[in-house]
Amino acid sequence: MLICNAYEVRSYWDHPAGLPAWADNDRFDVKAKTGDDTAAALQKLPVQEQEQLTMKMLQLLLADRFQLRIHNESKVQPIFELVLAKGGFKLKPQPADQKPGWGKSVRGELILHGRSAAELAHFLSQVNLAGRSVVDKTGLTGNYDIDLKWTPDDQQGTPDAGPTLFTALEEQLGLKLVPSKGPVDTIIVDHVERPTEN
Repeated sequence: MLICNAYEVRSYWDHPAGLPAWADNDRFDVKAKTGDDTAAALQKLPVQEQEQLTMKMLQLLLADRFQLRIHNESKVQPIFELVLAKGGFKLKPQPADQKPGWGKSVRGELILHGRSAAELAHFLSQVNLAGRSVVDKTGLTGNYDIDLKWTPDDQQGTPDAGPTLFTALEEQLGLKLVPSKGPVDTIIVDHVERPTEN
């Protein structure tokens, strides 16, 4: 999970190759703190830049404490393309006077403030869609407020079940997922070690 967060792996289900078994089984408490000046500087940046710099700091932590070394490879794999549905998209444009905000992603719900269709595709990639990544093919260039709610597949058939993710995307956002194949960047772990105690 730490590697996925640090390197923006599209899906937590896309297991980085080359990891030893302990990387899945061992658990670690990570306590990291930036200096006051760095924290203040981060707060002044747009959310997307904050996220990128936070990922870079996590990469440095993994390299320092876990001796992590990786490389990237691109492979053609099954994916989903995020496209416009027939009725047209129903996304709510972000007001011009507002800045992008942080998102909320929990099981069966996704809320994003002032985010692009490409960022929506990235968040959808973190849902277990048969291990497929989601690639934005909508052609949309703006930022939108997104509120998506669905019932996970393992809860379908229960009395209070709502729509599936596929149905919710089309009904609530006017978007759909189309199976396809395409290049997917994957993380290959060259070296990793258990960290020593503090």
